[in-house]
Amino acid sequence: MDTIATLLPQPLQARLKAAPAAWLVTGAAGFIGSNLVEALLALDQTVVGLDNFATGYRANLDEVGRRVGSEAWTRFRFIEGDIRNLDDCRAACAGIRHVLHQAALGSVPRSIEDPLTTHAVNAAGFVNMLAAARDAGVASFTYAASSSTYGDEPTLPKVEDRIGRPLSPYAATKLFNEIDAEVFARCYGFKAIGLRYFNVFGPRQDPDGAYAAVIPQWIATMIRGDAVFINGDGSTSRDFCFVANAVQANLLAALAPDEHRDQVYNVAVGQRTSLNQLFDTLQARLAEHGVRYARRPSYREFRAGDVLHSLADIGKAADRLGYAPSHDLRDGLGVAMPWYLQSIHPHTSG
Repeated sequence: MDTIATLLPQPLQARLKAAPAAWLVTGAAGFIGSNLVEALLALDQTVVGLDNFATGYRANLDEVGRRVGSEAWTRFRFIEGDIRNLDDCRAACAGIRHVLHQAALGSVPRSIEDPLTTHAVNAAGFVNMLAAARDAGVASFTYAASSSTYGDEPTLPKVEDRIGRPLSPYAATKLFNEIDAEVFARCYGFKAIGLRYFNVFGPRQDPDGAYAAVIPQWIATMIRGDAVFINGDGSTSRDFCFVANAVQANLLAALAPDEHRDQVYNVAVGQRTSLNQLFDTLQARLAEHGVRYARRPSYREFRAGDVLHSLADIGKAADRLGYAPSHDLRDGLGVAMPWYLQSIHPHTSG
């Protein structure tokens, strides 16, 4: 069975296999985190995973174990812990060469409903991880930043050095992360790389949570024959990024030379898709797999805190990290669709 690692550029695969190391993935049981664990284990790395299962799932790790095989799985060690606990962060960083920090409470609506927990995890927890990694003497620290940092800056495409004001508590915490990382570089010489993700999607992204992302949520809704709701008039647009692109960016960032650290980079495809276009694309891709969804979407109020349009300039990541996205929206859906169809079940009668 192919793993996410097979979707990465061959030179990057070879580079990892030639230099096995110990990696820490925080948020390892989550969507992006579990894909990183899978790729690293398939490329002969040793991996420590840290998660408290607030939004991640043991089933994600179980699936990774099945996909990489028993021999690779022996190189994985899991710590059930919380980044709000400094001792957990220190234990996870011990003996680690590269940190990929993915643990966070995502979702703009969740942050509006519960700003205190969002801040405690995403901001205070982030500083715990920075301090623990600094004290452990790790070689690299790569963290999940967010395109939400662009806030009310209207210019498209989004360029790293031009941001606006945050539109949600979640976006504010992600801005704090970038500021704290810069301060750690200035005060301690500890240089981290932030990756501003743009709407990442792919296998193991929860379709059913209260704050589910639009692609898995709509696919599940269509498979079950329920109504699809679009916030606003459907012209809202996003730069959808398949998870293999995010994995590639993380590995390239971890191995980047020192002069390219203490930076943030956009991680996206550089293509904009409206929600109306996304609906049509998902409907067509599902039809190719025999799932017919004949209903039209229902429209409702625009969601508070959301950015209207999002499109990334990925030139900086391409030039400095060698990032080259391998999958656009359609290609990524082609890879992910079998997982969605296998994991999401239609309603049953009775």
